[in-house]
Amino acid sequence: MSLDVDAGRTRLRPVPPGPHRHRQSGRRHLLSWLDMRATPYLFVSPYFVLFALFGLFPLVFTLWVSLHEWQLAGDRDFIGMENYTQLLADTKFWNSVGNTVGIFVLATVPQLLIALLLANALNKRLRGRLVLRLSVLIPLVTSVVAVGVIFTQLYARDYGLVNWLLGTLGVEPIHWQNQKWSSWIAIATMVDWRWTGYNAIIYLAGMQTISKDIYEAASIDGATPRRQFWTITVPLLKPTIIFTVIVSTIGGFTLFAEPVIFGGGGMTGGTVGQFQTVAMFIVKEAFRDFDYGYAAAAAWILFLLILIAALINFAITRGLGRSR
Repeated sequence: MSLDVDAGRTRLRPVPPGPHRHRQSGRRHLLSWLDMRATPYLFVSPYFVLFALFGLFPLVFTLWVSLHEWQLAGDRDFIGMENYTQLLADTKFWNSVGNTVGIFVLATVPQLLIALLLANALNKRLRGRLVLRLSVLIPLVTSVVAVGVIFTQLYARDYGLVNWLLGTLGVEPIHWQNQKWSSWIAIATMVDWRWTGYNAIIYLAGMQTISKDIYEAASIDGATPRRQFWTITVPLLKPTIIFTVIVSTIGGFTLFAEPVIFGGGGMTGGTVGQFQTVAMFIVKEAFRDFDYGYAAAAAWILFLLILIAALINFAITRGLGRSR
């Protein structure tokens, strides 16, 4: 401020800010902008850095490899889309796609339905609810190798428990590995046993967020528990159901460990590939036949199939409850 004398009156006149004050104001503005705008991106940046290194780069590099005749210790010649054209005409590849889709349908549909009903039961007032809720996660923490070995023994032809139970009903022993339908069922039960509890806990967490007042109002209007489940619980769980459907789609289309163990460690999926999945086909082409370009092309087609299936399932699941 400066002193200004004008016609006998004294008044203070503001002094224009100097360059130093401008710099301080600009610095404070910059720090405020960084705090409000840039800091959140800084906190989430480690995820994007890791994704770029371990997710995006392998994805792009796989696409580059798929355009070559890529041998482990041989030539690497650019051949364009030739791997894709050969793959689309490969009956063995489409056989693996059919097996993958078949096992996925047999495993995922019952799995999510049972998980939904199980979560609804665990959401009620029961004795020992905490123990029951924790017990459904036991299959998830069990080694997938142990699960595969045990289920392979259960489905053994001559001494398996499943055939013994069927024999008590007068059914002849089934060689579960010899046919598509039987091998699909056996592998689907492995997947269901391992992942049903996981999805049930996710559904249970979603049910805990639904207000009890809605159910009380429905009870006053005379809605039965069954009707409340289908008209209140399921529609309000739609975002959670969409999440589990998409995750199950990704897991189902990349199924690998269970069929490999069921087949004794081989990648052919049986004598005629009756339960060979796309993931097994990719590993066989890459690490047994050492044709990395062909395997990379199969991996990219699998990626597109997963994307298409996830979008279809998303559209179907999104319509839940609209017709009610």
